[in-house]
Amino acid sequence: MKIRLKRLNNDYHFETKNKRGDVVHLDNKSVENPQGASPMELLLMGIAGCSSIDIVMILKKQHLELTDLQMEVEGFRQEGAVPNVFTGIHLKVILEGEVSPAKAQRAVSLSMEKYCSVAKILEKTAEITYEIRLNGELVE
Repeated sequence: MKIRLKRLNNDYHFETKNKRGDVVHLDNKSVENPQGASPMELLLMGIAGCSSIDIVMILKKQHLELTDLQMEVEGFRQEGAVPNVFTGIHLKVILEGEVSPAKAQRAVSLSMEKYCSVAKILEKTAEITYEIRLNGELVE
């Protein structure tokens, strides 16, 4: 795996590109009009994407199809710390479809505890928690 990064202005706007040519823009969130996500936001996007792929894959193997999957991810950092790493991450997993609450819970827990590489990296510094909403109902 390899990416390339190119600076696009005299400040902090960068373009990253992978081998396939997919582009992601990065910027410093403290500038007036950021032109991309911050690196820390990309980490939260990474855990959301990684876990979502796992969840879909796990349920597809059981011949279960979701009609919708959304996720809200919030990262918590210690103010003033250097480096200012995530100390906590909370994921709200929102699922729709003909899936039992037990199967939804199992798919999410397998992703977080076993399969999601991004979560396994981030759990070294952050406590990762999650909640699941299935068809509008909280899964306990």
